[in-house]
Amino acid sequence: MTMTIKKLSVLLILLGFTSFAYSQDDFGIWYGASAGHKLIGKLGLDLSGEIRTHNNASRIDEMFLEGGLSYKFNKYVSVGGSYRYTWFHEVTDDYHARHKWFADINGHLPLGDFDITGRIRFQERYKTYFQDENDRVPKSTLRYRLKLSYNIPSCPVNPFAFTEIFCPVSSDKKRSVEKERFAIGAEYKISKKHSIDAAYMFQRDYIPHLSDINLISLEYNLKF
Repeated sequence: MTMTIKKLSVLLILLGFTSFAYSQDDFGIWYGASAGHKLIGKLGLDLSGEIRTHNNASRIDEMFLEGGLSYKFNKYVSVGGSYRYTWFHEVTDDYHARHKWFADINGHLPLGDFDITGRIRFQERYKTYFQDENDRVPKSTLRYRLKLSYNIPSCPVNPFAFTEIFCPVSSDKKRSVEKERFAIGAEYKISKKHSIDAAYMFQRDYIPHLSDINLISLEYNLKF
């Protein structure tokens, strides 16, 4: 088990440095925590918070708190909805509030020791700081995410990889895809209720201009 953890750690580091060598626009670290609680029957409560840095991890880009509900129809399909309150670092060098709400459809397919999960998410964002009149219009986006996880027998460390694309929803959209994310990481199960996720992520933005960022994501998860 110790050798498996070491191999996964080395793989993550090598992938991170390889991608950083090809794309040096920016680097950031995301620090997050989430909690999930079963309410009644198949209804669950989900809470999360995150701090995201950029500018070579020297400045906070945004901080947010999010809460929502999820409903599990069966072990394959679930739906959810949530709201996020964000403090976002605007071009004025000040932090202003942003509001987002999400509606999700989730699918889960277990294949032996592998798990394939997919998510279709509709989100709408509202700004409170306006550079021009276009900022007053809510921005709608469809997000498509596919994740593959491997459950290593008798091991608390389970690797995963995922990809996600962001597609704007508007009649005057300039591109069909505005953002892409690719990630590889691992979950470490501390106990039945506690776990930690660590991942390397590459994100490419196409709007307002082409830019890349390499990210390290660290998240603590609680189920209660």
